[in-house]
Amino acid sequence: MEPTRILAIRHGETAWNVDTRLQGHLDIPLNEVGLRQAQHLAQALLQRETIDAIYASDLSRAHTTAQAIAQALGLTVKIHPGLRERHFGAFQGRTYAEIEAELPEHAWHWRKRTPDWTPPEGGESLITLRERIVATVDELASQHPGQQVVMVAHGGVLDILYRAATHLELQAPRTWQLTNTSVNRLLWTPQGLSLVGWGDTTHLDALAKDESSL
Repeated sequence: MEPTRILAIRHGETAWNVDTRLQGHLDIPLNEVGLRQAQHLAQALLQRETIDAIYASDLSRAHTTAQAIAQALGLTVKIHPGLRERHFGAFQGRTYAEIEAELPEHAWHWRKRTPDWTPPEGGESLITLRERIVATVDELASQHPGQQVVMVAHGGVLDILYRAATHLELQAPRTWQLTNTSVNRLLWTPQGLSLVGWGDTTHLDALAKDESSL
C-alpha cells in the first residue's frame, strides 16, 4: 500500500485560546482573528498543495477552519468526531489559573501528564485519547493510499500525532509548537505515522502584513 500524506492542522484562534480557557468538547467558535487565519490558510493550500480529501472534528472551531479550505479547493468537509479535542471534564470552561486554584490536586496530574489520570466529571485520560486519535487516523488515512488529505483538529490531537510519529512517551515534555492553523506534515502507512515537517505558519506572514496595512 502506498503511503498517505497527511496535513494535520489545528483550528484557527478562538476567544478562549486568548483567555487560556480550556475548551475540550465545548463548542467554542472562531474569533475574528481565527476566521482570517482560516482564509489565509485556505489560500496558501490552494496555491501550494494538491489535496484529495478534507476531514475535520465536529466541533465548530475545527469545522469552520476546514470549511474555509474546502470552499477554496472546491471540496467537501467530511466530519469525524474521532478528531475531537480531549474531553477535559471539570477543567472545561476554566482558565489555567482557575484550574490551579480550584482543583490543585488534579492540576498536578495535568501538569505532569500522568498517562492514566482522568479529569473529573467525564474527562479522558491521555491513554484513552491516544487510542482514539491513532484509531481515527488509521481509519481515515487507510482510505487514501497515495493521496494527500487534510485533517483539521485540535491542539491535544496534534500533540498525540506528534508523539505517535516520533515515538515519544505521553509524559515527555512538549518541546514543539501547536500554533493555530499551523500545517503539520505526516506520512501514514499501515505500520504507523512518521514525521515529515512541523509547525508551518508561513501563511500567517501574509495575515500579519494585512493587519499592519489596516
